[in-house]
Amino acid sequence: MNAQTVRFTIHGPAGILEVARDLAASSDGAQRGTAIIAHPHPLFAGTMDNKVVQTLARAFVASGWTALRFNFRGVGQSAGSYDEGRGEREDFLAVVEQLAPQGNLALAGFSFGSFVMSHALAELWPQRQIDKAVFVGTAASRFTVATLPPEAHERTLVVHGEADDTVPLAAVMDWARPQILPVTVVPGGGHFFHGQLPLLKGLVTRHLLAPAL
Repeated sequence: MNAQTVRFTIHGPAGILEVARDLAASSDGAQRGTAIIAHPHPLFAGTMDNKVVQTLARAFVASGWTALRFNFRGVGQSAGSYDEGRGEREDFLAVVEQLAPQGNLALAGFSFGSFVMSHALAELWPQRQIDKAVFVGTAASRFTVATLPPEAHERTLVVHGEADDTVPLAAVMDWARPQILPVTVVPGGGHFFHGQLPLLKGLVTRHLLAPAL
């Protein structure tokens, strides 16, 4: 993401996992915790260096969180092969277990990554507190995104582009409606938020800096 980004590998369920870490850089010096960010679909050129994923990382870093991005199995230097979300959830949980085993934790995902993150969140929720969750371009038309615990709603931001032609807004609303989960819609926004990444960063940053209810 920048010259301060540290890249390394850890041992994952299918072999090594490639990780990028950016340390917190908030103006007030606060270190709020660790954020794990999941990237879009591995079979459609999705990597941890995707520009939306990097935008999420910048928002977390600016808000006082250490941001951890990682490549799912079979992507970049990460070992293994695509597993339709099952193994990818294991990859996500391995990153949490090894790099954020305690302390404040935030989860985020873009597109396919939001689907994987939703299931990781559902598994982690009974075990530890999730302080913030961010869903961007949630892949609700292509995968079964997990239902969020009602207690997680106040800590969750869901952002979707009005003109997303990869994941229709209607599909996200169909996922969110039964939960009465608010969705922030970016007018005219596409799946990759071309020309609107600063707006996306601002929305995420405001969510992260908002006090817990």
